[in-house]
Amino acid sequence: MPISPRKLASLPRSQRLRKMAKMFGEAEMMSRNSGTWAHSLGDIASALKLLALDSEFAPEIAPSVSSAIDAALQAALSALRNTEERGSQSIDALRRGINAVKHVLLAETGQSQADWDFLDAENKLDSAKRKVCPNRWIFLEDIRSPFNIGSLFRTAESFGVEKILLSPLAADPLHQRAKRTAMGCIDIVPWERMSLESLEALSRQTPVFALETGGVAAQEFAFPTGGVMIVGSEELGVSPDALAMADASQGRVSIPTYGAKGSLNVSSAFAVAMYAWSVQTFGDGAG
Repeated sequence: MPISPRKLASLPRSQRLRKMAKMFGEAEMMSRNSGTWAHSLGDIASALKLLALDSEFAPEIAPSVSSAIDAALQAALSALRNTEERGSQSIDALRRGINAVKHVLLAETGQSQADWDFLDAENKLDSAKRKVCPNRWIFLEDIRSPFNIGSLFRTAESFGVEKILLSPLAADPLHQRAKRTAMGCIDIVPWERMSLESLEALSRQTPVFALETGGVAAQEFAFPTGGVMIVGSEELGVSPDALAMADASQGRVSIPTYGAKGSLNVSSAFAVAMYAWSVQTFGDGAG
């Protein structure tokens, strides 16, 4: 049950802003359902009007906050005036408006929202629209973080990976944090557990290479059209046994860096490597 504007106004400021942040977050979710969304517009507009009266934001951000609130309020009022004809542009404008205000409130109250809570417009993915590169597989060796597993799945789906293989000790893709980060990709990218011994047997039939420091730069590496990329642990990288397997096949690909930090986060490095693999296979803009 939505909290009334009168009740909101009676709450202490910190609690009021937290309630509003939650309210706007729920409104974003409801915007996927036009019927539910329509019933919440009045409450959203009332909350924004109340928020516009708040004069306790720091002076250096107050003008930007005021502008964000005003933009969201105008979008809400516009949607209320056009209840029968809410085009996708007006809904998107309102969604973006309350999203901006929500993050202002989260920052003001010392909260944060992680990227795995963000949803796509339809909250689902259509597997029929996947473009798959045959025999392009990934082996995730002892990736411990569910967040990284989800991120790796999302990148793999974006670049047409046919299948993901996970070592026995890699984090569970069905963990809720992995699923939230993957944003639906775990449901449409085939995956299975595989031991290093089974991967070695597979390497006798298909090219295998490792994403690891000390190898050939991605822009110079000779990527196979199909094959298995080994991606290693966040802490220890690719294991010696897996590196030996890669060295006996296609070798190691590395991402050159130019800062004081000698390597990238595994998810970032994987994204760069997948892009390089795709560009070499399909050319710029294809795939």
